Order: sequence, then structure tokens, then C-alpha cells
Amino acid sequence: MTIRSIVAALALLALPLAAQAQTRVGEVSTTFRLVGPNDKVLVERYDDPKVEGVSCYVSRADTGGLSGAVGLAEDPSRFSIACRAVGAVRIKGEIDRGKKGEEVFSERTSFIFKSMRVTRFFDAEKQSLVYLVWSTKLIDGSPYNAVAVVPLNS
Repeated sequence: MTIRSIVAALALLALPLAAQAQTRVGEVSTTFRLVGPNDKVLVERYDDPKVEGVSCYVSRADTGGLSGAVGLAEDPSRFSIACRAVGAVRIKGEIDRGKKGEEVFSERTSFIFKSMRVTRFFDAEKQSLVYLVWSTKLIDGSPYNAVAVVPLNS
């Protein structure tokens, strides 16, 4: 097996794990690039698939240039999240109520080895859903993170 076929196999394995935002709300250009697209800050909306009436808005960096144009750039692990009740909040089925939470969204932020994830936690005492956005990397993750809270009884 050649290096090329190993890399191709790894890329194919990584593709199903990459979820795309349900809606790109907007973007702003932050850095001019002479060749390739500019660096940007993206604003994307994700609707919680298990909680009706909750949407999370994530802003994140998107690296441009030649490597960004062909999908090989590694985006910085810096993001912000705001989750809101956008209608009547209703939990559909069972959600994880444990201390480790439940992954709600995941999106690739590099070719293979890095992703942005949103994990939902249930705060039983305050009857709230807590959403954490964070980064994974094959070797080491990133300490950059942000949280948002949606009360169930508002």
C-alpha cells in the first residue's frame, strides 16, 4: 500500500464525520490574500436535531489563500457560540443527561486531523441546556472554547 493510497483512505474515512452547517448566515473578510480567497469569519446556524426550537449560531475563522481554496488549510481554533430558543422548546426523544454530554454538531476545520464540535449538556438543577463549542485535534486539542445556555422553562 502506497502513501498516496493511505492518505486517500484516511480522507475518505474523515468525510462522513464532517457535518456541514445547516445555514451559512453570513461572512466577513478579515485578511486580504493576493492569491486565493481572503481569510474570513463565518457565521453559521445549526439547529439542534433533538431539541425542537433551539438554534445555535457559531462564528469561526476560515483560512483563505491557496491552501484554503483547495481545502488543505487548518482553521484556527477560535470561535463563539450563541444558542437561543427560536420557538417553543421541546425535547424530541431522549437526550444524554450525563456529565460527558452529547455531541450535537461537528465540522472539519482541517483536511483530516482537526474538527470543531458542539456538545450539549443538561443542567437538571437549573432546567437548562448548555452548549459547549470546542476543538479536537489528532494529537492535542485546543483550550479555546465558548458556552451558551438555553433555559427550558422560559
